[in-house]
Amino acid sequence: MDQTDLRDELERLHSASFGWALWCCDHRREDAEEVLQTAYLKVLEGAARFNGRSSLRTWFFAVVRRTAWEQRRLRWVRELLLARWLWQPALVSRGEPDEALRSSEESHTLRHAVAALPTRQREVLHLVFYQELTIEEAAKVLSISLGTARTHFERGKARLRTLLEQEARR
Repeated sequence: MDQTDLRDELERLHSASFGWALWCCDHRREDAEEVLQTAYLKVLEGAARFNGRSSLRTWFFAVVRRTAWEQRRLRWVRELLLARWLWQPALVSRGEPDEALRSSEESHTLRHAVAALPTRQREVLHLVFYQELTIEEAAKVLSISLGTARTHFERGKARLRTLLEQEARR
């Protein structure tokens, strides 16, 4: 795939990529924008190369996820070093939740139920339901086997169903 085709495809995937970046950054918009911009730079500067072993979307989502993890780790190290320097506990930044998620009680309930799931189950469910990837594509994004992804998908759905039923009874 040449550079022009790559740019066109990345542009076509932008809104889905931003949604995935938001998810990877715990819905902190500024962090998601920074992660996505850094992921684009990695691709366009050649630090991340598409080899064609998966779809471009699956591959780019993996780049975004890895970039979010790297930036989260860097932020943690900076906060730790700053805390040591100032002899104060590290300040953890808390972004405002996405306005759409706060707008309805159902979204709030769903968000809390999803947050109660183990990380891997949350990631697989998000990729399949919100990013419209197949379970196989989600497995590639997360660098796990297809069987493991299926297990997390099924267990995540079952646990989410249980949590939502419990909340409905309250």
